[in-house]
Amino acid sequence: MTSSFNVHSAAGYEQLMGRWSRQLAPLLIDFAGLADGERILDVGCGTGSLTFALPKAANVSEIAAIDYSPVFVEEATRRNADRRITIREADACALPFQDGYFDRALSLLVLHFVPEADKAVSEMRRVVRPGGVVAAAVWDHLGGLPGMRMMVDTVAMLDENARQLRSRYCFQPMMQPDEMKQSFTQHGLTDVEQTSLLIRMDYQSFDDYWQPIAAGEGPLGKYVATLEPAQRKETDAAVRAAYEAGRPDGPRSFAAVAWACRGIVPFS
Repeated sequence: MTSSFNVHSAAGYEQLMGRWSRQLAPLLIDFAGLADGERILDVGCGTGSLTFALPKAANVSEIAAIDYSPVFVEEATRRNADRRITIREADACALPFQDGYFDRALSLLVLHFVPEADKAVSEMRRVVRPGGVVAAAVWDHLGGLPGMRMMVDTVAMLDENARQLRSRYCFQPMMQPDEMKQSFTQHGLTDVEQTSLLIRMDYQSFDDYWQPIAAGEGPLGKYVATLEPAQRKETDAAVRAAYEAGRPDGPRSFAAVAWACRGIVPFS
């Protein structure tokens, strides 16, 4: 098992996270760098937020995109109309590519769902040529994702299982300060830099926020799917109250911060 992310449908993922990862993708590209003619690997492509942003940023020669989920691979393949892009199901911890093949390997919002995240970093380094770049971004669940913490903290007041969920959710791999930077350094990458990437998650209503979670998408949706009817009713009401915060239902905007890290594969 190389991914702990829970996905039922591509459409559900799009409402839960895809729309936000599309905002984040250009920021990661700017941080990682990109040049015409390069061969790029997208590790954990999902529905293609980063994959399809790459050829818009530079005239790259080749993009290989992999994901562990057949649901994501099918949807990204359906969307693909670029001959330079190939999409396949594969394991981030055992990349099916030869050493030093790519100029850059990027991963957007994936490593924190890989239980053996260090191994994935090692594999990204392996398949990038000397002088090439490895870069990744993960959400800061503990301190940088208040829209999701709102839900997690609310349900943690109601249920012991939710308190355990909160602990797991806030301390997934690569999410702590300097954790990803240390991993990059330990795997031999040089000139390692870390930064924060900021977007806004803008919701039109409580239903816009809650529907994909209520449908069982992602780690928070996986928890909601386990609730008995009475618990579910209580949870729905509590999270709605937190979202509305004493005002009528309607648009709400939440900051969302991701940790980002990049490093260079050394020549020796």
